[in-house]
Amino acid sequence: MQTRFVLIQTSHAGNVGGVARAMKVMGFDDLVLVQPRWANVLRREETIQRASGANDVLARARIVDTLDEALDGISHLCATAMTPRDFGPPTRPPREHFAGLLGAGEPPEGVAFLFGSERFGMRNEDVYRCHVALSIPTAPGFGSLNLAAAVQLIAYDWRLALGGFEAPPVVADRAQADAKALSGMLDHLEQALVAVDFLDPLAPKKLMPRLNQLFNRAAPSDEEVHILRGVAKAMLQTAEKAKR
Repeated sequence: MQTRFVLIQTSHAGNVGGVARAMKVMGFDDLVLVQPRWANVLRREETIQRASGANDVLARARIVDTLDEALDGISHLCATAMTPRDFGPPTRPPREHFAGLLGAGEPPEGVAFLFGSERFGMRNEDVYRCHVALSIPTAPGFGSLNLAAAVQLIAYDWRLALGGFEAPPVVADRAQADAKALSGMLDHLEQALVAVDFLDPLAPKKLMPRLNQLFNRAAPSDEEVHILRGVAKAMLQTAEKAKR
């Protein structure tokens, strides 16, 4: 499905760069500008700096004179408007609309998200052309969003609706220490606890079985077992020095 982001009469070059970056991190690259303030906006230094590496999106972007040109090949139009229009399309939250759009029969061949100028938003006549007006749920008393931030939120919700990307693991998978290594570490720790008078060997109660269960739940790696044995070693050395 083709996805296009359309900026109408954008006045700040930095916002164009910010939009390109917002699109790229969500995997989109079809950007069209309708009558931007700067004819060379895609090459301006502020635009490139704010794009922060999304130069390929800027390189593919097009500048056109009319909204009709921007919508070529698109069948479903989504306005972005905080204020509902009396004679406009229905106003819906993005996720609610996307779920219905993709879950009802044949999905559209192309979807465009339209954003108005920073100062005035979308014109009524442009909103009226759309199938829906997307309203991002914001705090009731302050719904003013930066253009690039609004694009980021819409792009994120749309990417989720399309299936999203698998998040990379925060840490690499690690091998769990085997039972022998864990048993050796517990023996070492027991000696250290006795040495610092934390454990009475004549009345151990259930301390070591409980620690055994604790480390079984924690499933420490070999490296972590080595660290714990290092702690036990330091405890034994400190206890020995204290007896001299």
